[in-house]
Amino acid sequence: MTQLTGQPTTDDDVVHLTVPADGAYLGVLRTATAGLAARLQFALDEIEDLRIAVDEACAMLLAIATRNAELECRFAVTEDALTVEVTVPTVRGATLPAESSFAWKVLTALTTAASARAADGRATISLLTRRASGF
Repeated sequence: MTQLTGQPTTDDDVVHLTVPADGAYLGVLRTATAGLAARLQFALDEIEDLRIAVDEACAMLLAIATRNAELECRFAVTEDALTVEVTVPTVRGATLPAESSFAWKVLTALTTAASARAADGRATISLLTRRASGF
């Protein structure tokens, strides 16, 4: 298994959550994000930034999700970073916001790296956040 950084992870370092693609369930993903970031000893402001980024990524995906879809979230934990990958099946012809959009500016400001891909009727947004040095 390889994550956004290219560093291998083990299955013990990966958490998968699947929730209905409905805004009412995003709190579950925000809470999981905060818990895993706290486990990595992220600072409180880093945790909040990551929660906001996950929320924004999910909002982008919910806007193009198929009816009754499930939002799949994969958290990969390493010694100093957390990668969050959110995937959803999309409606035909759906596109993600442009990288010049406000939503993408938010994601890139709040994380170390953000990327997106859409293929085969699914869209995925990946977020990487590294813990600030000196904890």
